[in-house]
Amino acid sequence: MTDKTLKTIPFNTKKSIRKAAGRNAGLKSWKINSGGKLFTWSNKMERVDIIRQGIPYSSIELISDRLDRPVKTVLAMVGIPQTTYNKKKGEESLLDSRDSELILMITELLDYGLEVFNDEKEKFQRWLKKPNLSLGGNSPESLLDTTTGIDEVNYALNRIEFGNFA
Repeated sequence: MTDKTLKTIPFNTKKSIRKAAGRNAGLKSWKINSGGKLFTWSNKMERVDIIRQGIPYSSIELISDRLDRPVKTVLAMVGIPQTTYNKKKGEESLLDSRDSELILMITELLDYGLEVFNDEKEKFQRWLKKPNLSLGGNSPESLLDTTTGIDEVNYALNRIEFGNFA
């Protein structure tokens, strides 16, 4: 045990219901502030436009910070070699549509996960790294390299939010 005392915050049912209602009403919007440029989307068509344009390579650092993992780990997830990343980031290049979509999906997943865990980042981080039976014994983090894996992690979070623990 550590010297830290863990404070548990009771689950706030009303807050959870309000969050779910807001998400279902389409009131949610996402932001990525990368390379001094702000990318925002609140619906799927705006997201498609951003994906087609591409987002900067520097957005990989933002995902790295949010996952609390080294950039090297996120590069492996996305399938980009370190040398390519260094070169393209220096040139301020944009990710292709596949990689841009993956980054946007991970961003949305991380926002949703924090909501489900009532903004308790440490708990959410532990959950991401821990093997999960509902995900075939894989850790949620290990599935973030494909859109299908991201969908499965979203489903697991959805089950947690609505009381079917995953």
